[in-house]
Amino acid sequence: MNVKLLRAFVTLAEKGNYAQAALALSMTQPALTKQINLLESLINISLFTRGRHGSQLTMEGQQLLPEAIKVLRQTDNFLQHAEQVAKGGEGRIALGFGLSSFYYAPKCIARFRSLYPAIDVSLEDIPSAKQYELLESGELQVGFVRVPAKAPLRHHALFEDRLVMVTPKESGFTVEEWVNRLPLLRLFTERGRGLNAQTDMFLQSAQLFPSSIQEAGDIQTILALVIAGIGVAILPESIVHIAPAIINRIPLTGRCVTWKVGIAWDERLPDLIRDNFIGMVRHSLSPGSGPER
Repeated sequence: MNVKLLRAFVTLAEKGNYAQAALALSMTQPALTKQINLLESLINISLFTRGRHGSQLTMEGQQLLPEAIKVLRQTDNFLQHAEQVAKGGEGRIALGFGLSSFYYAPKCIARFRSLYPAIDVSLEDIPSAKQYELLESGELQVGFVRVPAKAPLRHHALFEDRLVMVTPKESGFTVEEWVNRLPLLRLFTERGRGLNAQTDMFLQSAQLFPSSIQEAGDIQTILALVIAGIGVAILPESIVHIAPAIINRIPLTGRCVTWKVGIAWDERLPDLIRDNFIGMVRHSLSPGSGPER
């Protein structure tokens, strides 16, 4: 069934006049007459009778009108939905984030949801190395990760993060004195592979040798142990957004204390929702600029 024929039927029924209905449909009266005749021929039912006061619905036409209106509404809803899908305005997106984007990624999500409220967004805390695997397998659409990314993935750098030491209290001790006095707290390898590697490079370049190392499963536990005076930790500066004010922070200098954080994606997989998200992050929320691969 041609939807145009149903629209002609409903419009004429509402207007009750061929001239007004043709004007509303932006067509000539002969063209409208032809569509009504074609519809009546297809269903083998007379829909209208002509009289002094215009076109009146027959009894059969009255019975069919509600269903025709329902079909047109469903068609309009479908077309509106299809338009949103085509624009990347409906659907879902799966995102990953890591330690350095602990504060920044949720801000991006909030902004994206305000722009595209019909999109279902999931955000999961995943180490960068694992995110890269999930991006290539298509399980993640965008990852907030350490960059640069390796081919075939692309990336856009957002900001630079750096290492800081957090200690129980301000005491005047140097970084070397702290690592000699208390255990160095760090994440288990499977959870903090990138951070641990960055920390090891810093310690090696600075010729620092911790007296002992104690591992934990998450940043919150490490911060709690630091507050309790059980150890010290070397963490990303960006993570201190969640650290209590009582924790002392010591900036670190030298080699291997900084790295780039950005978003990465697999452009081989076409995805308009992902592209809209990337465009928003790159052009609206990026706190800095960086190289794109």
